[in-house]
Amino acid sequence: MRNNSITSKLDEKTEAIHVETHVNTLLDDLDTIELTQTGKFSWFISLVAAIGGMLFGYDTGIISAVLVYLNDDLGTVLDGGQKELVTSITSGGAFFGAIIAGMTADRFGRKGAIYAGCVLFIIGAVLQACSYSLAQMTVGRLIVGLGVGSAAMIVPLYIAEVAPAKYRGRMIGLDNMSITGGQLVSYGIGAALANTAHGWRAMVAIGAVPALILLSLLPFCPESPRQLIFHDNPQEATRVIRRIFPNGTDLQVSQKVEHITRHVQELQTLHAGKSTFWKLKQLYVVPSNLRALIAGCGLMAISQLGGFNSLMYYSSTLFAIVGFSNPVAVGTIIAGTNFIFTWVNLMLVDRIGRRRILLCTMWAMALFLALAAIVFHWIPVRHDLTLINAQVGWPADVVLVCMVFYVAFYSSGMGNTAWLSSEFFPMEVRSYSTMMLTCTCWGSNVIVASTFLTQMENTTPSGAFGFYAAICFFGWIAVYFCYPEVKGMTLEDIRDIFQHGFGVQRGRELQKEAKLKRKMMVQAQGSEELKV
Repeated sequence: MRNNSITSKLDEKTEAIHVETHVNTLLDDLDTIELTQTGKFSWFISLVAAIGGMLFGYDTGIISAVLVYLNDDLGTVLDGGQKELVTSITSGGAFFGAIIAGMTADRFGRKGAIYAGCVLFIIGAVLQACSYSLAQMTVGRLIVGLGVGSAAMIVPLYIAEVAPAKYRGRMIGLDNMSITGGQLVSYGIGAALANTAHGWRAMVAIGAVPALILLSLLPFCPESPRQLIFHDNPQEATRVIRRIFPNGTDLQVSQKVEHITRHVQELQTLHAGKSTFWKLKQLYVVPSNLRALIAGCGLMAISQLGGFNSLMYYSSTLFAIVGFSNPVAVGTIIAGTNFIFTWVNLMLVDRIGRRRILLCTMWAMALFLALAAIVFHWIPVRHDLTLINAQVGWPADVVLVCMVFYVAFYSSGMGNTAWLSSEFFPMEVRSYSTMMLTCTCWGSNVIVASTFLTQMENTTPSGAFGFYAAICFFGWIAVYFCYPEVKGMTLEDIRDIFQHGFGVQRGRELQKEAKLKRKMMVQAQGSEELKV
């Protein structure tokens, strides 16, 4: 009797596996439109949305110059702690801006949070430009942070949902290009206004320009098809999908709508009558969601705690410490390197994959940070970070070279790839998990921005950069064991990855299957052409 019971249970389990496999196969058959040629419309949407990254990039870069040229315009010359406050308060605001955007993204759609981010950024930029006290400046920086956090959380999520699978990495990479482009522009403006009386006011006011441009172009972009279907508007979703895939047949368009609809219905059934807390809790109580969250947020934390943003926020201060006479101009070299190698990542990420890029670059980041830590031994700095000897010589040049190589490997690898982790999460928790991803970014950012100068004073520059090198090295090891490859996979298919541990091996298997499937389709198309 017992054996019959066990046999029956095994039969039921086997049947369930067969049914699940059959359902997944049917769903894959509904997604053949992803193999067609993509039109220009999805690139237009991605380019417009990516302007939101410029809000983040410009503010990150311009504060470096502003700190150098503030002087006593706020009523007093700022000390190290006050500079850390002015810098880190924006990251704190961005942390809460990301939470608000994440909690409302499903209810009001993706575009609403982008609009809100633009308006907040404009208000904050005006307040900063009109500031005559530390309190006024701090409030302006806080409001800018709310706008930056909202845009930074929603933009990669929005792009991920409108992008064809084969170009998703590159399209999200446009957001990163916009971030680094904003940083480069801000350094150029900072250098150009360096000798202008109270030029820092113009520097922060110009930050409202990309927000105004985004506000004017966003009406031409649709809501994401997944959100349209989620809000019972399949007709508009069909129209958007047809514009994204202009070479797809009517059948393929309707199949794509059905493919998304099935996943959305599954989500709505799962969430029926559930509270926001219950939905958020699914990130932690569902093992596959938790593993995806650890992988995504872990990489994001490493990308921020590994020292890069301390370089962006305080590069002018840092290069003044090591003895350069025009630190803002020298910082432009770092910003230019960041921009160029972000483009390298954009070109490679969908070709060679996320995981391989990370494994090929993170060890080099640790190496050049460690070299910089060693070279700082020959730069005589007092506890208050002033030079003992104004003539530093070769050590300053070596530090600059190390920073250039560090930024090159960061930008071509982890700096941009960390934002792609929003693709890890299934739709039922995507907005909340992307919120957590962005909060991890800004929470780590607050730590770096509010402690860098203090850490440099108390542990010496060698200690600070050695600490960052250790984070990058151990992060490289963590990526090897916990970060799977998902290039070329649809968002609906990626959810299977983390059903198998951290999915590193499963990712390899699925990549092989996808490669074989593409090869077979090419052969089939070739055979049909020969018959014709």
